Amino acid sequence: MKITDHVDRVDVRDKLKGNTRYIEDIVFEDLHYARTLRSTIPKGKILRIDYPPAEEGITIVDHKDVCHKNEVAMIEKDMPIFASESVNYVGEPISLIVGKDKDQIIRYYNQIQVVYENDSTAIFTMDEGDVFTEHTFSVGALEDITYDDCFVEEYETGYQEQVYMEKQGVVGTFENNIVTVYGSLQCPYYVLNAMKHALDLDETKVRVIQTPTGGAFGGKEEYPSLLALQVAVAAMKVKKPVRLIFDRREDMAFTTKRHPSKSIIKTYLQKEKIVGMTFEINLDSGPYIGLSDVVLQRAIFTMMGCYMFDFIKVTGRTIKTNNVFTGAFRGFGAPQSMYALELHMNQLARYLEIDPIDFRRPYFVKKGDKTSTNGVFNEDIYLDEMTDMLMDLVDYKTVECEDDPNVGYGFSFIPHGGGFTGDGEAVHIKAEVHLKKDCDGDIHILISNVEMGQGAITALSKIVASALDYPIERIHYQQPDTFLVPDSGPTVASRTTMVVGGLLYKAALKLKDQLESKEEILVKEFFKQPDYVKWNQDKLEGNAYMAYSWSIIMARVEVNPLTYEVTCTDIFGVYDVGVPIDERLLLGQIHGGVIQGLGYGLLENMTSEKGLIQQHSFSNYVIPTTCDIPNIHSEWIMNKYVDGPFGAKAVGELTLVGVAPAVASAVEQVINKRINKLPVTPELILEVLNED
Repeated sequence: MKITDHVDRVDVRDKLKGNTRYIEDIVFEDLHYARTLRSTIPKGKILRIDYPPAEEGITIVDHKDVCHKNEVAMIEKDMPIFASESVNYVGEPISLIVGKDKDQIIRYYNQIQVVYENDSTAIFTMDEGDVFTEHTFSVGALEDITYDDCFVEEYETGYQEQVYMEKQGVVGTFENNIVTVYGSLQCPYYVLNAMKHALDLDETKVRVIQTPTGGAFGGKEEYPSLLALQVAVAAMKVKKPVRLIFDRREDMAFTTKRHPSKSIIKTYLQKEKIVGMTFEINLDSGPYIGLSDVVLQRAIFTMMGCYMFDFIKVTGRTIKTNNVFTGAFRGFGAPQSMYALELHMNQLARYLEIDPIDFRRPYFVKKGDKTSTNGVFNEDIYLDEMTDMLMDLVDYKTVECEDDPNVGYGFSFIPHGGGFTGDGEAVHIKAEVHLKKDCDGDIHILISNVEMGQGAITALSKIVASALDYPIERIHYQQPDTFLVPDSGPTVASRTTMVVGGLLYKAALKLKDQLESKEEILVKEFFKQPDYVKWNQDKLEGNAYMAYSWSIIMARVEVNPLTYEVTCTDIFGVYDVGVPIDERLLLGQIHGGVIQGLGYGLLENMTSEKGLIQQHSFSNYVIPTTCDIPNIHSEWIMNKYVDGPFGAKAVGELTLVGVAPAVASAVEQVINKRINKLPVTPELILEVLNED
């Protein structure tokens, strides 16, 4: 087949027919169930746990059953598998109650009493919390610029829940001295490495099998490592399969969310021209660092957006609190920082009374310019051309003439780096992919990257089939199993198509001349960082990403003058994602990203009260429905990336990031007030309008 051919998603038929077996559908002989005993306080010592008298059929699994180290190996190892002496957030796991009879488990569970010494020093705001990590970098110096005005604004974003369709779920087994975890997860080798660390077993004794995963959006990146360790320890103790699947309330209340953020931007102006900008952002990490520092780094490295100024200074911090611990979510820090920057740019344009597009153009970065971390933009950048395309798409002259006072327009200009930050791909991930041709001539893709609804199986199969000029029906994807597939890295950071697909493309070219062989052939390909990517992690200096994708968004909103309800009627977007592997898959990513970004911008209000999430069901956590979906107008340019498969770059996260600042800015245009907080609810609009 050819890369330009349209294909149906290769997994669509089984899913439409209901044949796909998710973790709750898989039958395990003599299956035991687990329920989590959780902390009910945000911080304190565990004085004692009063369990009911022992019952036949009930097993308690806690920190004493962890055979080596009671800690979850992520980037750091500060989070316990089970709390032992103290707890640090509401919902922290203390033990599992395991048995075959669910009713018996619940009866037993309801009789447990945990006695705490409550710690009154629990922290719930970032202003009071200690700093986990801090990074800063700059270009130029403040004393070297001349300015006559300084524009300062503060911005705030809250939690956002991933709301994947399939809840968190894992099953642990222990057979033939091998611990196996089956699960709905994004990163099999993250889980494997956590198991090796906690259980002190090598890769021949621990195994991770990814089951079909019904959505993740980052919520199943690091969090399943905690659950996998719990069921692994339980399976080793009871010598039976143990299943742990959350109900929706549990999933929404206690799993990782998008980090709340607080930002301050100061812009220095000289005769209405930006000569410098400083940016500070703080992220609420909760009590454990998890992936927060990686999220922070993407937030600050993306911070200068599509622009370059004479002076910039960027500072980012992760803050320790006793709120629920936060983690990966589609966009990975960029939605928070880009919301602040792009809303700020729109506010500056209004402050200076300059058209928001004309205001931005002089600052657009171009090929060969230095990045904010003193790297170089190596690829062609077409921001001016994309801006012209957007103006044609929306018929901008008509927009400028619209005089309905209840209608507003807002813009955002977004870059997004594909893959891991800096030398992360080369030094930490070290991706490896395998392509195997069997004796019958069928081709098997052997990687650890997962299908979780985003179309990875289809995109990667199409890359291989097109490189080989082979029928896609003869390309097969092996569901990731760490006994069978190599570590090609996690399914995160918009890296699957660009990085892993690029490796599969190279492997397919090596295999192409051997297709006629009757022998089984295995081709391996390993990631090698391009020579133009130079990075110093200690100094945060160099090329933060191999290549950037770009988007320009315009949102049209209508604000009800009586109720202040906001309706986004239209989203117009122009995208540079290199060469799309499949245009229908790209449209799917655009539509999904727009809707998720719309929820972040207007609807999804999640709050915490003394560390307890208040919205934990679909009745009080509002997400977009079909009634909220705007008209979505999309265009893209072909800008081939030399190291991407068939010229492809990153897509998945880019499509979400620019929506929230665009819709928020559009609302500001209607009410003629600044709204520096997300989501922009009717209650928030009323509050802003009532301010002096």
